[in-house]
Amino acid sequence: MSEEIIARIKQKLAEIEEKENIRIIHCVESGSRAWGFASPDSDYDVRFVYVRNIRDYLKLEKSRDVIEWELNDVYDISGWDIRKTFELLHKSNPTLFEWNNSPLVYKTTPEWEQIRSIITDCFMSKTGIYHYLSTAKHNYKAYFTEDEVKLKKYFYVLRPILAAKWIISHGTPPPMLFSELMDAELDEAVRPDVEKLLDMKMNTSEIGKGKRIKNLDRYISTEMADIQIRTDSLAAEKPVPWEELDDILFSLLGV
Repeated sequence: MSEEIIARIKQKLAEIEEKENIRIIHCVESGSRAWGFASPDSDYDVRFVYVRNIRDYLKLEKSRDVIEWELNDVYDISGWDIRKTFELLHKSNPTLFEWNNSPLVYKTTPEWEQIRSIITDCFMSKTGIYHYLSTAKHNYKAYFTEDEVKLKKYFYVLRPILAAKWIISHGTPPPMLFSELMDAELDEAVRPDVEKLLDMKMNTSEIGKGKRIKNLDRYISTEMADIQIRTDSLAAEKPVPWEELDDILFSLLGV
């Protein structure tokens, strides 16, 4: 990623803070660039967590808990309020663990380090597996309806499958990088097919459509069924007590 792009993104973050009267405490890349298989023309999926002034949280008229700043062919920039962040963290929302593990960090702060100290304790394996399995099933159903498909869509099924398998194997949030997931969880029988697609995806602006890859289709169907069976038998975990999150929230707000 060029220094020019990073500088532009940081400037946009400063503009958001000034216009919205907020503090951004963590900001990362969250899409294909963070997953490690961006195309040359992929956009920048910039995600951030922010804190408002304490008076905003006491107002009778509630502020929106999401800021959607920019969406175009180059930038996709949005963020979550700290209260929304903690509410979703309590539910073990997988998105937050991805933001925490992103290899591309545009901004972070000591305040985020306070959250980082507890974030892994909030992770619930069964919730995470079901999230990634649901994502894989949804994408497979949405994108693979005909004999000829957009080949890049395989990654939007394969990555969540490998992420779910990682959680089953390790019981921890999965890494963001697709290469790490491949090395840890991908069956060697389909590796040549995936590596060929990966090379096309990263070196071509649009790899286009092609015939479905039967070897990958079989792998996807088998893995989704296996993950479903293995996850159904897992015991549900208890969320971290609200009080632990409250303590960090109060500290961030200075109360």
